[in-house]
Amino acid sequence: MAYLTNDTANPGQPILPEDSATTKAEKVERSEAAEEGEPSSEAKRQKGVAAIKAEYLIRLNDVEGEESRRVVIDDDAAEAADGRYSKGDARDNRKGGNRNNRDKKNKQKGQNTSRTFGSSRDTLQLCSSRATYAEFSPRECQFGERCKFEHDLRKYLKQGRREDLSTFEGKCPVYESRGFCPYGWKCRFVNSHSEERETEDGKKELVLLENEDLKAKIVSGSEEDEVGVVNIVAKEDKLNLSKRKTGTPKSDAYLQWVNENIDAERAHFDNKSKGRDGDVEGNILPEDAEDGSRDKVEDNRAQFTEPPFRPSEKRRLYYGPETPVLAPLTTQGNLPFRRLCVELGAQVTWSEMAMGLPLIQGDKPEWALMKAHESEILAPKFLPKNTVVRGYDNAKDLKFGAQIAANKPWLATKAVEVLTALCPNLRAIDLNCGCPINLVCEKGSGSALLDSPSKLENILRGMNYVSNETPISVKIRMGTKDGQPTAEKLIKRLTLGGYESIESGKGTSGVAAITLHGRSKQQRYTKSADWSYIADCAALISRLKREKSNVSDTVREADPRDLANEGHVYFVGNGDCYSHVDYFDHLENAKVDSVMVARGALIKPWIFEEIEKGQYLDKSATERLTYVEKFAKYGLQTWGSDEMGIGTTRRFLLEWLSFAHRYVPLGLLEHLPPHIQDRPPKFRGRDDLETLMASENYKDWIKISEMFLGPAHPNFRFEPKHKSNSYEAEG
Repeated sequence: MAYLTNDTANPGQPILPEDSATTKAEKVERSEAAEEGEPSSEAKRQKGVAAIKAEYLIRLNDVEGEESRRVVIDDDAAEAADGRYSKGDARDNRKGGNRNNRDKKNKQKGQNTSRTFGSSRDTLQLCSSRATYAEFSPRECQFGERCKFEHDLRKYLKQGRREDLSTFEGKCPVYESRGFCPYGWKCRFVNSHSEERETEDGKKELVLLENEDLKAKIVSGSEEDEVGVVNIVAKEDKLNLSKRKTGTPKSDAYLQWVNENIDAERAHFDNKSKGRDGDVEGNILPEDAEDGSRDKVEDNRAQFTEPPFRPSEKRRLYYGPETPVLAPLTTQGNLPFRRLCVELGAQVTWSEMAMGLPLIQGDKPEWALMKAHESEILAPKFLPKNTVVRGYDNAKDLKFGAQIAANKPWLATKAVEVLTALCPNLRAIDLNCGCPINLVCEKGSGSALLDSPSKLENILRGMNYVSNETPISVKIRMGTKDGQPTAEKLIKRLTLGGYESIESGKGTSGVAAITLHGRSKQQRYTKSADWSYIADCAALISRLKREKSNVSDTVREADPRDLANEGHVYFVGNGDCYSHVDYFDHLENAKVDSVMVARGALIKPWIFEEIEKGQYLDKSATERLTYVEKFAKYGLQTWGSDEMGIGTTRRFLLEWLSFAHRYVPLGLLEHLPPHIQDRPPKFRGRDDLETLMASENYKDWIKISEMFLGPAHPNFRFEPKHKSNSYEAEG
C-alpha cells in the first residue's frame, strides 16, 4: 500500500494567537513524554485509542486516568441535540409549565433551535432603500419618517458597521463571482466594490461598482441571482405552495386510485385462507400451488382498476467502485461543504434530509436544502467497473440527489411531485428510513418505517408513480432493535414486492437503489457498523436477481412497467468508512456496489481523493487550512458577505471543525490503518498550526475561523453539538 508524506515545513503560516492551544502545547517539553517510557506494543494497539508516536504525546502534570485524558465524543448525543429534529434543550426556553403560554414571537424556528448562536448584526441597521443604491439616488422609503432604520449612509459606514475585512486580499467573494454584490453597503468588503466620485456640481458621492461582463453570465428569472447554483425555487412558487394554490394532479389521481381499490383489497384478504396461495411474509407463490389458486389470483388482479400512472422510462442509475457517495448529513451537508467534497472527488452527493410537510407548505429553509452547486450536476465518473444497466446514459446522469422524510403515502407522494416539478436537477429522490432521532420517529418517519414494511412499500410505490423520470431510492438501517435485524426481509419485499402487492397487481416498490446503514435504530451512532450483515444483505440481493431472472410464470413475475432501472437494484453500504482501505475492503468483502461515506468525510473530506488515488494522503496543516479557506469563501458566496452572512458562514464552519479536529495526522501514528472510532491521547502536532487544528477547545476553532472571517461579532456565540471537556469548563 502506497503511503504519501507531504512536506511538513509550512512557511508563511498565519501568526497564531498567544493564548491558543498551540502556545500551551509548546510549553510541554518533548522530554516529558520520554519520561513516561515508551508505550508497549499492547498499549499502542489498545482498542479505541489511536496509537500516537511517543515524541508527540503530551504528559499531563495532574494525576488522571487515561480515560479522563481523552475527550469522549458522543455523536449519538450530539445528533439528538440538533434542534431541527429534537425538542431537546428548546424546552428550557419556555415560560412556565404550559407550552401554549410561550411567547410566539420568541419561539425559535429553523435548524438547531435547541442551541443559540447569538446575533451577528450591525450596530445601526441600514434601511433597504439605501443598502444597494448610490448615495444621492436612493429608493424612496415606504415608511418615511416612521422608518426605524438608518438613512444616513455616511453615518452608517462610520458608526453603524464594523470595519472591512482584509481576508481574501480584501476582495469580496460574492462580487468576484457575480460582478456585483447584492449586499451593497452592508458588505464587509464594500471598499473593494465602491468608490467616491465627484459629481458635476462638485459634490462627493459614494457609489457601488458593477462588473458588466461577470454580471451578464447570471441567469435571470430566479428569486436570487446566484452564480453556479441550481434548483433555486422562485419566491412566487413557494408562496403558491404556502397558499395551497399549487396543485398535485398526479398525486391526487394516484391516491384516488388507491382509495378506490382499498376496500376490494381488504375484502379479498379477509376472506382468503392464509398459507394456501402464499405466505403473508413471503413474496411469491409456492411452486406447488394448484392451478385453481393461480386462477383465483388472476381473477383478483382483473378486479383491480389499472393505476393512473406507472413508473415511466426513468433515467437509469449507476453505482460502481469509482462512485464513492457522500451521505446526506444533518447540518454539515450544506452546499459549501458538498462543493468542497466534489472538488476532492465525491461522485454522488445528497441534500440534507428535508421534511415532507414543510416542502409542500413552501417553507423557505426546507427548499433551501435543495440548492446545489453546478459542479454537482456534472456526470459522475464512469469507467465502468460494475454492472451497467441497459439504457444508462452517463451524459444525462448527475451527482446531486434529494433526500426526504415522510410518514404517510399522501405526504411523500405530494412532496415528490412538487420536488420534481420545481427542481429539475435531481439525480434521484431518496426516502430516509434510517434517521433514529426520536422526534422524527415518534411521528412515524425515519427508522419508524422499518417496522411498517407494507406502509413503506406503499410510500415508495406512490413516489415512483409521480416522479417522472427521476428514480426513487431508499436508505434503511438493519432494524429498530439491537440483535433483531429485519433488513433482509425488508430488502426482499422492496426488491420483489410484498405478497399482497403481487396478488393485487399493484406492482413492486420500484426502487432503483437501496442503501443500508450497518446499525440498528436502537444502536443509533454508537459501536461499529456491522459489515458482515451488510454483506449478507448484498448476497441476498444478488440471489434475488437470479431468482427474478428465472421467473417465467406471469402470476409471479413483476410487471416490467413497475421496475425502475431495468429491475436492477443497486446496493450501497454505509457505516465507518474512514479511508480508502475501508472503502475497497467493503467493496471486496461485502460485495456492495458502492460505499456511502458520512463522518469519515467530515473528519477528512480528502477521503474521496484517497479513494481515487488508492493511497493514504498525509495532509499537512497548511493544506488542511486551505480547505477551511475554501469553505469560508464558498460560505460567503452562499450565505452572504454582510455581517449576518459572515455569522452564518462562521457557524457552519465551526460545525464542521467540531468534526475535523478529530483527524489524527498519519505521520503521528505508530501504525496504520487509522480507525474512525479511535480517539487519541493528548498530543502535539508537527508544527504549531497542526497542534491548533487538533484542539478540542471550541475557542480554538473560533480562532481558526477568524483567520478568514475576521474577529467574531461581540454577540456571536457558538455552542458545539459535541460538548468537549474544555467547553464544559469554559463555555
